[in-house]
Amino acid sequence: MEGAGTITNVSASIETPSGKVAADENFPVGSFLIRRELRPHVHAFYRFAREADDIADNGALTPEEKVRRLDRVAAVLDGASGDDVPSAVAMRRSLAETGVTAQHCHDILHAFRMDATKLRYRDWADLMNYCRYSASPVGRQLLDLHGESQATWPANDALCSALQILNHLQDCAKDYRDLDRVYLPDEDLAHFGSSIGDLTGEQSTPGLRRVLDRLLDGVDGLVAMARKLPPDVKSPGLRREAAVVVSLAERLTRRLRAGDPVAGRVKLTKPDFTLALLTGLWRGRRMGA
Repeated sequence: MEGAGTITNVSASIETPSGKVAADENFPVGSFLIRRELRPHVHAFYRFAREADDIADNGALTPEEKVRRLDRVAAVLDGASGDDVPSAVAMRRSLAETGVTAQHCHDILHAFRMDATKLRYRDWADLMNYCRYSASPVGRQLLDLHGESQATWPANDALCSALQILNHLQDCAKDYRDLDRVYLPDEDLAHFGSSIGDLTGEQSTPGLRRVLDRLLDGVDGLVAMARKLPPDVKSPGLRREAAVVVSLAERLTRRLRAGDPVAGRVKLTKPDFTLALLTGLWRGRRMGA
């Protein structure tokens, strides 16, 4: 497994690590539920996506420089010599070992190019198109690693999109403040008499609160679709992990209904993770039976 897990540090790297790690995510990355021989490949994919995301989110880089660097990541992934992009080299080796398509990696690079150049979203459909590239490939990569059917993709896409939008809501004020990036659809802001400026307040205005709740309504619909994913996953460990992630999405949605992400970051607690794990393990085992 050296190819998937070993990354050489070089001074000329174009990567700009933010310091964010898998433990900071709202979902498990390469957990004990994943087959042992596949975990290094899950971590290779996460590292690849994390490094590319950090480039797109680097406030010190111009949009043009971000796109240039992301294009370089894509070139190395496709075979160019790349000591300057160690995560792409490791990802390329992982794909060669597993036979999984590189398309999922290219899809998320497409999303990060969007992040570098697109600061506003028109409506729900526009936001979902972004999630198709930023979120869905993560689950598709995991499903492909396990040899699951592409029939699982619609439910997977719903789950991954739900997680993506929940993360957008968690970080809505920070994204605007640090990156001038707003994922709240312009159409919803206008409909409820809110504006982007409301993200700079100490708490959500009534109009902004209605925008957040409208998006959470959309998340509820996605999670309802996502509940179809675990029963269709054949791998026992992955089925349980999918059930755990669905439970995490349900819990984070409730947290955001009750909390105000403008006043402070709303996040899952340790008891939330523990209860989601127990619920997911029980649901996954029941579905398998």
